Amino acid sequence: MVALFSDRLFPGTASDAVVSAEVIAQGRQVYADQCAACHGADLEGQPDWRSPLPSGRLPAPPHDASGHTWHHPDDMLFRIVKKGTAAIVGGGYESDMPAFADVLGDPEIRAVLAYIKSSWPERERGYQQAVTRGE
Repeated sequence: MVALFSDRLFPGTASDAVVSAEVIAQGRQVYADQCAACHGADLEGQPDWRSPLPSGRLPAPPHDASGHTWHHPDDMLFRIVKKGTAAIVGGGYESDMPAFADVLGDPEIRAVLAYIKSSWPERERGYQQAVTRGE
């Protein structure tokens, strides 16, 4: 069991909810089906993910501790998956990250985020929880 989500994703609950192994397993499957093709089977991202592609867009970043996913609060991560990166960043930003609102329901998005977060070491989880709480 891993403490992962804030009350922004689970309204009416304590600031950190415990996510079950079943939810993490569901998230692992959703990740394999929907995310791994770009972000890597082991959350490793695409090579040289910090350097723009010829299109000017950035490659898919890793979701493990070597990336920056853990730098963002829960609500932002949820919105990026649901609406796509360009919609969240705005200002004409272009990204290959699509919106998944028409593909995944909210529980599936929460599950895939739970799976990703379950892979992080304690330091990164703690940092991300603090960012989510606004500390």
